[in-house]
Order: sequence, then C-alpha cells, then structure tokens
Amino acid sequence: MTEDDRIDAVLNEVGPRLRRVRRGRGVTLSELSAATGISVSTLSRLESGQRRPSLELLLPLARAHQVPLDELVGAPPVGDPRVKARPIVRHGRTMYPLTRQPGGLQAYKVIQEKPYDCPEPRVHEGYEWLYVLSGKLRLFLGGREVVLTAGEAAEFDTRVPHWFGATAEGPVEFLSLFGPQGERMHVRARPEKSRRSAPH
Repeated sequence: MTEDDRIDAVLNEVGPRLRRVRRGRGVTLSELSAATGISVSTLSRLESGQRRPSLELLLPLARAHQVPLDELVGAPPVGDPRVKARPIVRHGRTMYPLTRQPGGLQAYKVIQEKPYDCPEPRVHEGYEWLYVLSGKLRLFLGGREVVLTAGEAAEFDTRVPHWFGATAEGPVEFLSLFGPQGERMHVRARPEKSRRSAPH
C-alpha cells in the first residue's frame, strides 16, 4: 500500500465516524449546521463520503462536537515512547541506548567502573558529544589529555585520534551522543549573568 492509499483509507473513514459522533450526541444535521455554519447538504455529503473532508470543515465540527480533531480523523494512538533496548556491555563499559531509531543521531548513557591500563586512541567517521553525569572522565584528543568533571561537556570530530574513559579515582557515568560526520550537537550555555538572575 502506497502513502496515497493509506491517506485515502483514513479519509474514507472520516464520514462514517462523523455520522457516529453526531448520532451519539443526538444532534440532527440541521442543528449541527446551525452550530457550525456548514450547510446541511455539505454535512450530508461529508458523512456519506461524497465530500472529501478538509481542515476548514473538520475544525468547526470538532469544536461543535467538543472532541479532539484527531478523534474525527481517526489518528492512530501514540505508541509507548519508552526506549526498552537492552544495555550493551563492552570492554568494561555498560552502555544504555537512549534512542531506538537506526541511523542518524545515537545517544547512550555509559557507566565505566574501572580505568583502562593502556588507552588506545582511535579514529572513525562521525561527530561525538560527551556530558559527564558523575565522576571524572579522562579524554585523550589529538595528543592532548583533559579530565572532565560532572556537568562538563566535550564535543569533537571523531576523525581526530581520541579515547575516553574512567580515571583512577573511580567510576564515571556520562552521556554519549554520536552522529554521522557533519551532524554536530551544538550545546549553548546561558551567560553567567543570566544564570545568576534566573529564578530558582
């Protein structure tokens, strides 16, 4: 079934649904016409499927019937938004997927209990953003080493040799967002003045 076929199938169900809603409320076509300003003939053709529903017709009908617009259109219910992917354990790290769509931006919550003895920087296509939730995160990037603490973020091109993990001081918990090359995650902090004046 093509996308056009699916749209036609949804629109074909609007007429019978309008009739059910109206009859369920015990309203006549004449009464509904007076309430919406839509002619009786147009309402009749809508309910019989002879008139294609449009937004300008459905909005006043939704208001008159006091129902959400998607109830008249028969929009599918919103699915469960929770991500239930299993954690991934790899090289002493436990990674919890926070996204479930293949391709594009991928997000993980990562917990690493122990540091690596011999970090090995690597390179690959992409762009990565890190945010430390707790502990300290050791980051090697292009020959430079930095340590990020809770609340700090780093953003870098993964074509630059890099490695990150726990320090000798204990476990670290952080968020990792990874996207294809050129897909950057821009983080903007409020100016110091704004932070001080912001309400608590």
